[in-house]
Amino acid sequence: MPYKNSLEKAKNFADIFHIVKKIAKNYLGKDQAGLLVGLSDLGVHGHAFLGAFYSLDANAIIINKRPLDNIKENKPSLHNSYVFHIILHEYLHSLGLFEEEEVRLLAYEITKEYLGQNHLATQMALDMGKFLPNLTLGEGFEAPEDINIEFLHGIDRDNTNYIM
Repeated sequence: MPYKNSLEKAKNFADIFHIVKKIAKNYLGKDQAGLLVGLSDLGVHGHAFLGAFYSLDANAIIINKRPLDNIKENKPSLHNSYVFHIILHEYLHSLGLFEEEEVRLLAYEITKEYLGQNHLATQMALDMGKFLPNLTLGEGFEAPEDINIEFLHGIDRDNTNYIM
């Protein structure tokens, strides 16, 4: 499976984003150009946290730095699979799919088809709670009004025709 090997070798968010876009294009026949990806500390809510959210107004995926930093520090073997899953889930929202349950199921189906049933990303798509038990699935979450977002440059290299 070429995508599985590509994900294992991915060195940064742009590499993983590129894989997500290719897989989504192959599976759904459509893609989203001009999407921004940023990192922000979205904090925790009680004992739970949100992994990321998609902002329709900004056409941006905002990834919560707090769980990402925790994974890098405590479970680095999960990093690429986690980032893949988070970006795929939010990327599906960017394609106009807004029902959470539909997106969760579709993310699982896509991941299983392209990475295999036993891949970490597939297992995360099936049950993120096994890996990150305090992840909230977005119910009742509202993005903070004032968040400091660090946008990632060169994330959508397929749709960038200039050098930064």
